[in-house]
Amino acid sequence: MSLKTIWKDYKVLIVMGTSLGLVHWGWFYIKSSPIFQVKTEDFVPEPGIVIFKKKQLQ
Repeated sequence: MSLKTIWKDYKVLIVMGTSLGLVHWGWFYIKSSPIFQVKTEDFVPEPGIVIFKKKQLQ
């Protein structure tokens, strides 16, 4: 089997396997990036509608 016949017979498998691997590697890289890490804080801000209603009631 030459490289040409392997590429001809398994083109979809090679392309899709490589694409899937790169997508998973990129997703893992994004998830482990400190920019996208959620900071845990005790303070949970109120949604804007709650603040708006509180101001109307006062």
